[in-house]
Amino acid sequence: MSTPIQMTPPQTSKKPVPVAQKEDAMLLQKEMINRNYLDLATAHKNGKKVAATFVPGNLNELVMCFDMARSLPETNALQNGMRKKSGKMIMDAERDGHSEDVCTYVKADLGMMLGGEVGPTGDPMPRPDLLLLSYTGCFTFMKWFELIRQKYNCETTMLHVPYQGDGKISQNMRDYVVKQIKENVIPSLERVSGVKFDIDRLRQYMKESAKAETDLVQVLQSAKKRPSPIDGYFGAVYYIGPIFTAFRGTTEATDFYRVLRQEIEQRVREGKGPITPEGEIAEEKYRLVVEGPPNWTSFREFWKMFSDEGAVVVASTYAKVGGVYDFGFRHDPDHPIESLAEYCLGCYTNLNLPQRIDMICKYIDEYQADGLLINSIKSCNSFSAGQLLILREVEKRTGKPAAFIESDLVDPRYFSAANIKNRLESYFQMIKQKRTAAAGAVH
Repeated sequence: MSTPIQMTPPQTSKKPVPVAQKEDAMLLQKEMINRNYLDLATAHKNGKKVAATFVPGNLNELVMCFDMARSLPETNALQNGMRKKSGKMIMDAERDGHSEDVCTYVKADLGMMLGGEVGPTGDPMPRPDLLLLSYTGCFTFMKWFELIRQKYNCETTMLHVPYQGDGKISQNMRDYVVKQIKENVIPSLERVSGVKFDIDRLRQYMKESAKAETDLVQVLQSAKKRPSPIDGYFGAVYYIGPIFTAFRGTTEATDFYRVLRQEIEQRVREGKGPITPEGEIAEEKYRLVVEGPPNWTSFREFWKMFSDEGAVVVASTYAKVGGVYDFGFRHDPDHPIESLAEYCLGCYTNLNLPQRIDMICKYIDEYQADGLLINSIKSCNSFSAGQLLILREVEKRTGKPAAFIESDLVDPRYFSAANIKNRLESYFQMIKQKRTAAAGAVH
């Protein structure tokens, strides 16, 4: 099912703006995200405390046990990017002394604060009562919250998550994270919120999380079909929104993923390809695996470069940044605290390079992809470090061609449409030549 959304034409143009096609689930997740911004805007008036936390390794189910509203700074930055607001915020932050090389999520967030603390939807953003930092592979998170703490002078609690340097989670690592949750995180949440911790409430939220996670995996793995009914990178942005943010553990998220799964299963039965903002992809010509986050300021234009060529992303590492559920992890209501620790330790940004390479090679094989495309983000060290090594190793192991493009998260100055388009066209040509050579070798 799809519903046309009439885009508002820019005042400078007399041409009608094309109708953007969106699945019903895409519209539903937008409503959910907007509702969370309204909840944040009215939190203090309604007697609720506000926790700010990050997406990878977030403890959403735990925070909900204390009736706190949840703000996620990366989500705020990307939402501002998609709404074309982030460019000014970044420049304001740079004028305030922040380097051009600092993560643009950080600068967009700080620029939003400098600009009067108005959120992406136009609703006011509340002052956080607690900064909850679950460190998962991104050192920038620590500096980010230091800057926010300086501004708001609010309580800060850190959950230190050991990096998977050896490529596995040891019992000692689990115990270390569990100890911090019990002795540091929960007491902080109790103190700030005034609500006593109830482990049965946490168990109930985790039951909902596990249901939603299973449905999400079914949706993402539907891309193994030919044609793929989804785009596992651009389209997946809409699918992962609720579960990666403030809704994992809620019945709303469970309902959303049940509806989404039914919608995608129907597309599989009908043999349909993905819906893009320009409409349904008529013919699937290329199947890609993508590494790295998308560009948000030119999101629709970026996606169109793929859909115009019949290129479908069947799997992406970005769709796993808030949880690698397709490799078996589920939040476990029978072991709730241990499950939180396992989740934090297993996030994509906490995996070492050999693990990431294994994951990508597995995706190329299982999803029958034509190759790997890396979108290297200028200001994101967490993703970009080691990507050329990943590219070479994946090419060597799979025999499939790989390519490299560059953009940024939410800084419009670093999105060169012509440059990216040229590189993509060259890459698709390379895939075609590989196919021709392979067909010739068979005959």
